[in-house]
Amino acid sequence: MKSIAWVTDSTCTIDPEFAKNNHVYIVPLRLIINNECYKENIDITIDEFYEKMRQHDQVGSSQPPIGEFIELYERLKEEYDEIIAVHLSTGLSGTYNASMQGAEIAEANVIGIDSKVGAYPIREMITRGIHWHKMGFTGLEIKEKIENIIQNMSFYLIPASLSQLHRSGRVSGTQVILSQLLRINLLLRFDEGKVIVVEKIRTMKKTKQALLDIFKQDAGLVSDVCIMHSNNLEMALKLEEDIKEMAPDLRTEIMTYIPAVAVHAGEGTVGLSWIKNNRINSIYSEVEPVAVLV
Repeated sequence: MKSIAWVTDSTCTIDPEFAKNNHVYIVPLRLIINNECYKENIDITIDEFYEKMRQHDQVGSSQPPIGEFIELYERLKEEYDEIIAVHLSTGLSGTYNASMQGAEIAEANVIGIDSKVGAYPIREMITRGIHWHKMGFTGLEIKEKIENIIQNMSFYLIPASLSQLHRSGRVSGTQVILSQLLRINLLLRFDEGKVIVVEKIRTMKKTKQALLDIFKQDAGLVSDVCIMHSNNLEMALKLEEDIKEMAPDLRTEIMTYIPAVAVHAGEGTVGLSWIKNNRINSIYSEVEPVAVLV
């Protein structure tokens, strides 16, 4: 069986100890706060990030430098038979392109996968991929299976800050201005790697219910759902309670978003993600649980 190295970025939410034990190499995105640069989850903790974000207006994020990928790939090509890179959506970041450019310069043969999303789904793609590798599948066969996951995943979020979404270019200025004037909440979802507006709703209660109604349509086709939040555990717990009432046998997980999400969507953002398709889930049931970075 060929050895495989996995390359991803800090949006994957994989615990560093799990990564170390499973040949997963995590390249951190950068957080820019008041003109100071921090490596996500390395130079700054989540609590420190939120404290600084409240104190400063100039908050942003950026992709890892290409040199970091070049250096990594030059090392990995000597140590592994195959390399699979799974990164944050190209619709949100240049991280995937920087990774592929780094691989080309390093003359490393890398199987690249644009996840078209971030956070929980990336973690699932990589952990399932590790399992499939142990079953004897090749890198290209694993890529095909991961692309099947991408076609069957859903990711919705209720942003806390429309202003930050606008500044980061995720929603248009017109949408932000009208929503702020009318005090409307936005329900967003990932669609082919980009974030689009699903609904504009008057109250948070109705927005949350709209999200639950969407999930209910797929509930019979999933075994797990991940509830994500940016420092809003109270609402995450309430969503979990509502989901348990809807589908008592469903496995739920609460995950803290990485800081880069709060940079663009604001502190207090919540979301849901799941992967439908009973055939995929029957395979997932064979996989051991994985620790996550929270």
